Amino acid sequence: MKRIKLLLLLPVLVMVLLFSAMNYKPKKVIFFGDSITQAGVKPGGYVDLIKKDLDPAKYEVIGAGIGGNKVYDLYLRMEEDVLNKKPDLVVIYIGVNDVWHKLQHRTGTDYPKFIQFYQALINKMQAKGIKVVLCTPAVIGEKKAGANEMDAELDKYACAIRELAAKNNLPMADLRKIFTGYDQENNPENAEKGILTTDGVHLNEKGNRTLADTLLPLIK
Repeated sequence: MKRIKLLLLLPVLVMVLLFSAMNYKPKKVIFFGDSITQAGVKPGGYVDLIKKDLDPAKYEVIGAGIGGNKVYDLYLRMEEDVLNKKPDLVVIYIGVNDVWHKLQHRTGTDYPKFIQFYQALINKMQAKGIKVVLCTPAVIGEKKAGANEMDAELDKYACAIRELAAKNNLPMADLRKIFTGYDQENNPENAEKGILTTDGVHLNEKGNRTLADTLLPLIK
């Protein structure tokens, strides 16, 4: 009798499993940023490494980086490149150009505007039920002990992101702390580049791996 009941229930169980499989959607993760993220989707880039480290059946990984972008550029293209894609989680990695371009082109982002636009990004994403992970900008030059020209300004903007993370109760990858700490321990010749970056800003193989390993626990 029990065997007959089991046989009768079997088709129902199969249908339930099939229905569950058909309706299962992988977690959609978008990496939103500048040229570091744009390069991150290439083989060996941090987005590519994360994608390979995650189960493709459980995660859909999308890179949305554009070279030269600052925080207000992200705000302007957020609707098309993020919100319309309906992600579950967004990793925001921005801030280097907001500081760097002050020196290079005098087109950086003033500190109050940086905070204003960054908070607006968070607000719009959270209003759509999207989980948000913040990242502090890592380095503009890899010399130790604050010897790079933009270190003080970059520290200021990184501190702003830490405060935004605390204010909004958001997880954060403190890349500024991680990268400068690594450079302090692994840059005996006090080189400006070549430790975690190719040019003082953009990531080399070790830099991409470090970033991927830092972000993975915040995504899972």
